[in-house]
Amino acid sequence: MGKNAVVLLPKVQRILTEMGENIKLARLRRDIPAELLAERAGISRATLYKVEKGSPSVAVGIYASVLHSLRLEEDLRKIAKDDELGRKLQDIGLVTGKRASRKEKTQ
Repeated sequence: MGKNAVVLLPKVQRILTEMGENIKLARLRRDIPAELLAERAGISRATLYKVEKGSPSVAVGIYASVLHSLRLEEDLRKIAKDDELGRKLQDIGLVTGKRASRKEKTQ
């Protein structure tokens, strides 16, 4: 394996591939040539090609730069925002017979 070879589970690779396809579709919907988007993101056309293919060897900062260039940077805030598993694990750790702390009412 080369320096940039990253081994991912198939499910994770499918997610990256889908993300790359979504980025490409966003570029095409905006009618932005690949060369122009690459220039705006400060990357090479070859790197943009890797992003649009969902390559795991591309740094997350480059994905962020491309999303910013497409004005989709707010999508980054959605990553891991709804942590359903984490909340379930946290709830398991809560003692069920315990009451919530009393809050003093201020008037």
